[in-house]
Amino acid sequence: MGAWRLGTRLFVAQAIVLFAIVASAGLTAAIIGPPLFHAHLLDTGHPPDSPEIVHIERAFADASMISLTVGLLVALAASLGISWYLTRRIGHPVEVLTQAAGRLSRGDYDARVTVTGGGPELSTMGDTFNTMADRLGDVENTRRRLLSDLAHEMRTPIATLNAHLEGIADGVLTWDDNTQAVVEQQAQRLTRLARDLDEVSRAEEGRIELQTSVQPLTDLVEPAIRQARHAYDTKGVTLTVRVDDVPVRADPQRVAQILGNLLTNALRHTPQGRRVDVTSTSTPDAVTISVADTGQGMTAEQLAHIFERFYRGDAAREADKGGSGIGLTIAKALAEAHGGSLTATSDGEGTGATLRLTLPRETHQSGR
Repeated sequence: MGAWRLGTRLFVAQAIVLFAIVASAGLTAAIIGPPLFHAHLLDTGHPPDSPEIVHIERAFADASMISLTVGLLVALAASLGISWYLTRRIGHPVEVLTQAAGRLSRGDYDARVTVTGGGPELSTMGDTFNTMADRLGDVENTRRRLLSDLAHEMRTPIATLNAHLEGIADGVLTWDDNTQAVVEQQAQRLTRLARDLDEVSRAEEGRIELQTSVQPLTDLVEPAIRQARHAYDTKGVTLTVRVDDVPVRADPQRVAQILGNLLTNALRHTPQGRRVDVTSTSTPDAVTISVADTGQGMTAEQLAHIFERFYRGDAAREADKGGSGIGLTIAKALAEAHGGSLTATSDGEGTGATLRLTLPRETHQSGR
């Protein structure tokens, strides 16, 4: 029965129910009907040995049998019609869903279904299937992009290491301080890339445990400023800080990591002699830390992709090989892990850019 089609199973199920009902009715009529009918005939004045009683009782039995038989045939015909109707209403949408699921299992993430006429339940199932297919398609696209970007990011350090190792093996290069520095630099870059990939994956999947506590905003910002100050002074970029001393519930180390990425990004794209301003604004529910540079700025297209892994939108970003290319991706994931957000704005190329970190605000410091 498991191999039968839906319409056959529906009809067989209804037929079994109908046969059970008719059998029960026939058995009841055969056992209870004749004695009860015979008693009623006697009550009407017919003598017990009257030949009329025999004919009347036989007519009653024949009429009951004919009625049950006709009723069974009509019910079976109705069951067949209902089964056909339900099969048309349910079977076709189910078959469409089955075919689309098969395409999806074979890697066709463009498979979609349009379910009509199957009722609200099947329509909801179709919508759910399409949502699932959308998400699986997004995951697959992300996976492919990640593998492609990862291969691109690894190509340069691996090629550099291979070239130096081949040069040493061929006697073209000697193992001196310069060669050692190059090899160490590329090895550190690969190590940083692996670490950052693990970091962003854990953050996006919600596998990072935050050690939150109530901190004044100045205490959260100061460590990142102190760590970045030397690099800014070395490049000749002015770094100013004006933040409010308001309480914020956050993980100090993770916030320092976010701000460190924002400050590094701002410094990377701000020419010598210009400035980067760190400011804050607050509302009763949240506090926003802004890191505004006066550097290259970004186009609308670059803004749409700035938080994507390994995204580099111009020649200056392409030329930069100092980071893993996912610092802002990590920063955004960590901000969202706090229940906050990270956004970017720019009025265009040459106008600078502003990145804004928003965190939930702790309004009652003693309450936690």
